[in-house]
Amino acid sequence: MINDKNPSDLKTLLAIMQALRNPDTGCPWDVKQTFKSITPYTIEEAYEVVDAIERDDMDDLCDELGDLLLQVVFHARIAQELDFFDFNDVVAAISTKMIRRHPHVFGNQQERGKPLKKGFWEDIKAAEKSEKTAKKAPTGTIGKEGADTKKPLLLDSVPATLPALSRANKLQSKAARTGFDWPDISGVYDKLQEEITELKAAENDDQIAEELGDLMFTVVNLTRHFGHDPEKVLRLANSKFQSRFNNMEQSSKANLKELDMPELEHLWQQAKQHT
Repeated sequence: MINDKNPSDLKTLLAIMQALRNPDTGCPWDVKQTFKSITPYTIEEAYEVVDAIERDDMDDLCDELGDLLLQVVFHARIAQELDFFDFNDVVAAISTKMIRRHPHVFGNQQERGKPLKKGFWEDIKAAEKSEKTAKKAPTGTIGKEGADTKKPLLLDSVPATLPALSRANKLQSKAARTGFDWPDISGVYDKLQEEITELKAAENDDQIAEELGDLMFTVVNLTRHFGHDPEKVLRLANSKFQSRFNNMEQSSKANLKELDMPELEHLWQQAKQHT
């Protein structure tokens, strides 16, 4: 019985997922899930982990890490049922990768004594990508005329499914490693002003949308040059706005919808003094 197993043993969690996915006796909801159907939950759980960290709530962090681990187990179980791979393969893959990417920790004596050179991580990842591409290529096609031997492009490694702010930051960071970047932050300020000017000159909705995107992309670049994470600073701004707006709502005797703009502005200025 699963109820009698040690709940802190990873094998127990794997057994729970196997039982939930049993087509005859499992949970109907769990049984019908696919990789794609649980993807939103995987993303949501990752963000809830971040939220717990931002709130410095260690009890919640423990729970949320468990929820995120469940997503890994869920995906691995679906893959096992489809004969792709299982949870042990997932663990083996990440263990192998971590050892390979840290020769200065796990390598031989000579490798452990070498200082990390610039671009070390990117070089290792590029080698891994080339190796993976070679393994996927049909036998006998590598190097043959007419075969798809196109080399991987630098920015192709940035997942298209990342949140837009994070993806913009990663695209810019990777491009900057080639030297394609402003030498100092003054260039970003100039670009920001240029984008604002172009937004003001936009003449239709399509142009406005395009210029707004360019403006936001430049703001991400500005954030990167300051050494901050755009997702994190925007979350902080969201939290600050919510706190101040909540203060407005709590301190007002009337419904906010009944107040005019000067009254709302007065409440806002009061809220700013408290948050």
